[in-house]
Amino acid sequence: MRHAVHLLSALLIAASILAGPAAARSRIKDIVEFEGVRENQLVGYGLVVGLNGTGDALRNAAFTKQSLQSMLERLGVNTRDATLNTKNVAAVAVTAHLPAFAAAGAQIDVTVSALGDAKSLLGGTLLVTPLMAADGNAYAVAQGTVQTGSVSASGASGSTISKGVPTAGRIAGGAIVEKESGFQLASMQTLRLTLRNPDFTTAGRVADVINGRFPGSAIALNPTIIAVHPTNGDNMMSFISQVENLSVEPDAPAKVVIDEVAGVIVMGENVRVSTVAIQQGNLTITVRESPAVSQPNAFSKGGTTAVVPQSDVSVDEEKGKKFVTLKSGASLASMVAGLNALGVTPRDMISILQSIKTAGALQADIEVQ
Repeated sequence: MRHAVHLLSALLIAASILAGPAAARSRIKDIVEFEGVRENQLVGYGLVVGLNGTGDALRNAAFTKQSLQSMLERLGVNTRDATLNTKNVAAVAVTAHLPAFAAAGAQIDVTVSALGDAKSLLGGTLLVTPLMAADGNAYAVAQGTVQTGSVSASGASGSTISKGVPTAGRIAGGAIVEKESGFQLASMQTLRLTLRNPDFTTAGRVADVINGRFPGSAIALNPTIIAVHPTNGDNMMSFISQVENLSVEPDAPAKVVIDEVAGVIVMGENVRVSTVAIQQGNLTITVRESPAVSQPNAFSKGGTTAVVPQSDVSVDEEKGKKFVTLKSGASLASMVAGLNALGVTPRDMISILQSIKTAGALQADIEVQ
């Protein structure tokens, strides 16, 4: 029995080796965006109060003064003819992201940023602030204590020290959703899936995988969009919950991405090189200046001591590097091994790749960032 177990284990290991590495597959939900299922940006204008003398100077920030007077009037306090000189108030912009399908009563985080010349928002309290979307409707209301996560201090001599940005902060769960976006997914008859990386082959594969599970339910409209509709009487919600977990092997065009500033090179697995020979050498020219002092002979007339420059120029050309030949159709691994054989630096490799592209031997697009 023990020998049979060992034999079975050996057969399984051999089968896994012969099978080779499996193709990289991804879930559809990881490579597409679903139409209408997205966040909505919200923005509002409000006041932060309770600052320890680090708020706006009302003489310099007229909008802060007007906002403070309007707020006090709504609370029954008339300050139009009074002189306001407080520095405990700051005008702020409040931003937030309304998640898809957020229900009324849900709490979301908000970001608070100073608009005037306030020095810090640390410890301040944001007063009730409606947050509006692009359609002009208020979808949430924000209020709470601002946390900046920064440190700021100043001395009597005018010296200051700060860590982080004290004029911007967050309020965790500081806004309550008052109105839903109104997007009704379940009642939709057709939904479009948008590929994050548009590609003809990938769009076709996604449609084929969906049709393999739900015949006639998907069609690739272009390299970016695949339109789907439910079958078997399912609503869109239950249909998409099954579609998003299907696996597909995405494809990508051959591309070489070069970051010249950081000296980073990223190459895709589909990059191929035609037959080409490469040689790279370094030429170093060194110039050394060594000044020398020239003195006149003893008892000479009219001679003066002078500094005479002496230059030593040398040329050093690195030798010993032979041509490296990359055969036609060389894969990514072959090309990397060939370039590494030259012992070049990443920046030299950038120049080599650009030269190979210029020679027409690099079958890929080069994107320089």
